[in-house]
Amino acid sequence: MEKTYTSFKEIEQDLRKLNLQRKIALEEMKLLKFELKEDLQPYQWVSTLLSAIKKYGIFYMIRRIFR
Repeated sequence: MEKTYTSFKEIEQDLRKLNLQRKIALEEMKLLKFELKEDLQPYQWVSTLLSAIKKYGIFYMIRRIFR
């Protein structure tokens, strides 16, 4: 897409807008990197595993009660 500029002010405005968009995208990438790093921590795995064990244990106990 080609745009024709009529003044330097328009060019500067677009450059500022593009620079801000670039900075926002960079910050979003940093946030995603941080979230991924947090998700891959061992304590997250343990937490997920314990949650699954609790859920299975409750179902197992209910099955045992109604037998």
